[in-house]
Amino acid sequence: MYVIMNNNERLAIIQQKLSAALGASVVSNDPDVLEKYAIDETSDLKGNPWLVVYAKSAEDVSTVLSVCNEYCIPVIPRGAGTGVTGGAVPVCGGVVLSLETMNSIIEIDVENMIAVCEPGVITGILQKEVAQYGLMYPPDPASLDSCSLGGNVAEGAGGPRAVKYGTTKDYITGLEFVLADGSIIQHGGKFIKNATGYNLTGILIGSEGTLAVITKIYCKLIPAPAYTLDMLIPFASLEEAIRMVYTFLINRIKPAVLEFMEEDALIVASQYLGQAMPHPEAKAHLLIQLDGDSSEEIERILQTILSLGMVHPDTILTAQSPQQKERLWKARRCIREAIDAKSPVFLAEDCSVPRSSIAPFLTGVKEALTPYGLQSIIFGHAGDGNVHIDVLKNDMPYEDFKKLVPALKEIIYGQAYRYGGTITGEHGTGFIRKDALKKFATSQELSLYKRLKKAFDPNGILNPHKIIDMD
Repeated sequence: MYVIMNNNERLAIIQQKLSAALGASVVSNDPDVLEKYAIDETSDLKGNPWLVVYAKSAEDVSTVLSVCNEYCIPVIPRGAGTGVTGGAVPVCGGVVLSLETMNSIIEIDVENMIAVCEPGVITGILQKEVAQYGLMYPPDPASLDSCSLGGNVAEGAGGPRAVKYGTTKDYITGLEFVLADGSIIQHGGKFIKNATGYNLTGILIGSEGTLAVITKIYCKLIPAPAYTLDMLIPFASLEEAIRMVYTFLINRIKPAVLEFMEEDALIVASQYLGQAMPHPEAKAHLLIQLDGDSSEEIERILQTILSLGMVHPDTILTAQSPQQKERLWKARRCIREAIDAKSPVFLAEDCSVPRSSIAPFLTGVKEALTPYGLQSIIFGHAGDGNVHIDVLKNDMPYEDFKKLVPALKEIIYGQAYRYGGTITGEHGTGFIRKDALKKFATSQELSLYKRLKKAFDPNGILNPHKIIDMD
């Protein structure tokens, strides 16, 4: 005999069960708490959580999932809440499962160069801890001082160092995770090579909490370079800056970091910081970090750059002190805050295109957006073709801007596909891009996504309405 219950009745039962199993102090329906967890960093998106549960262990996560799975209650895993595509927003209500208190670095195994961490560890903290042993965890999202490792893995995060060192997926050797039915699974570990069975770790990286909840992460470390040099090169046009990127790579110059900012991005950063940018007349800047094992190696790379004849030595700014380094990178690091301060409502995209197509792609986007009279801010990772395009509402009436968003997305995504790219390079599909995925992915690909989701999460409770909608 089946008993039919409404959502309020189901919610009361799971709140009672979770409080009994985990303790009432980690289960909250306080309106102020729910308000905090109704959003992440996504512009203009808010959900309606029913409960927030703070997990302290994999066993806690297992309990939450098994109870919610029994009653078909949505569960939204959440790390630090720094995502920008709605991945942690409870768009259909449900239980927000916070992993922020699971924030221990369990072990730094120097001999094997592996750090074992809980998902709530802040990325920047891990980097500082391993640096004490002469090691480096290379992935460095712009929000590294606030984002969590669990979120980085769930999104497949990148960052400026991707051009030389790769992204999060290249540094995860194993995961402990919990399935929707509460099963705890360990895959991979401290070993680097693994050809055993299916690559479950690889499948979960970038899955945005829709397949499982990650509870332990094995992070590969590498020896930290002994020397670095940060520099800024101005260019008279974006095309010249991007041509320089190609020239670097074809001449086997591989900077640790290779970022660009075009003119509008420089202006908005300058306004936000209240100070002039270096070379304010430039149409584009390349921000570069060289690294190596000796100062002589750095000097050789620098001399090779100068020998290419594409830049005059007098225009290059190099950081000779930590203060100068901070000044060089301040504009790039603050750009998201600068945009939010100027226009709290904006469309944020992060398309990825072949490196050689960055300039024509951005020119095409700018030209296509011109008739709408909207300001666009463009910056990103020149070394790997991942471009951030933010279209600001500014003074346009809110409803008018919202009506334009589908057309703006169509323009940006269409240009990306025109030049052989895709809709997102590191921020993920989340909630705000799933309609675009349905349009640009093949039917066979979408069908496979759904079958994969069904295999991991038969009742569809894990982060529903993210990446894909189930039938």
